[in-house]
Amino acid sequence: MARPVWSGAISFGLISIPIKLYHGVNKKTVSFNQLDDRTMSRIKLRKVSAETGEEVPDDHIVKGFELSKGKYVLVDPDDIEPLLPAATKSIELEEFVDLADIDPMYYNDSFIVAPDENPKPYALLARAMEAADKVAIGTLVMRSKQYVAALRARDGVLIMSTLVFADEIVPTAAITELARVEAVEVSDREMIMAESLVDSLSAEFSPGKYRDTYREQLLDVITRKAAGEQIDAAPQAVPVAQVVDLMAALEASVKAAKEARARHPSVIPEPVEKPAKRAAAKPAKKAAPKSVAATASVAAAEAAPRRVRKSA
Repeated sequence: MARPVWSGAISFGLISIPIKLYHGVNKKTVSFNQLDDRTMSRIKLRKVSAETGEEVPDDHIVKGFELSKGKYVLVDPDDIEPLLPAATKSIELEEFVDLADIDPMYYNDSFIVAPDENPKPYALLARAMEAADKVAIGTLVMRSKQYVAALRARDGVLIMSTLVFADEIVPTAAITELARVEAVEVSDREMIMAESLVDSLSAEFSPGKYRDTYREQLLDVITRKAAGEQIDAAPQAVPVAQVVDLMAALEASVKAAKEARARHPSVIPEPVEKPAKRAAAKPAKKAAPKSVAATASVAAAEAAPRRVRKSA
């Protein structure tokens, strides 16, 4: 059963809604322990002096901020205590914004917000936010750390995401390689092909079709080894980078994407219209000239049964 990681209230105006926060993401990974292969006992890390290599007891460990190489300023816990944000146990909502206004780079951890007592105020806020298609921005203190939070409603449930601060976002100007992107010239033909490739691969996002295949294969290896099976791992070939013509690569990619889309089970082939049955044999009036396309279609349709009879 899930356990709440924080409890408090959502506050805005004169309204206070008691809530609990639950982790919205259960990250799955495979972790290993370091062992002594002689005794199979766990390896423990010790706090040792970088200068002498001797273990340092906890009562001799202090906090220091490095000003320059090897030069520190010591910080006492009493110096920090007054600066710690007050644990108000409240998410103070300050404004409501459009979801599109929040750059995804700002999102950090996600939580599911649940009502702690009377669910009616919670339901009212969630439905009002969903109807307005707005995201609430507020602040909270959790585990002695201050956060900016974004609350949004999804199917009547409030979801909260903590956001990183603006000065934590790495500016693109700091990436020197990006300075060359603006000067790149792209032809109209290349742009058309690139847009066609994007269009041919466009689909609705379905997170369930993406899986952590590495973790699944790793767990399979662990299970087989635990059962006593000998694992012979084949060496993986390292892909060699190839220099290709950009236009040719775009055209090939568009073709491959269209062929893959045509083979997808969700694609329903268009019904083929069958040619009309011939009328009973009687003098026929001279038919009007048919278009080239129509003539070719009828000729192909009539030729098929003749070829079958001939082969029989």
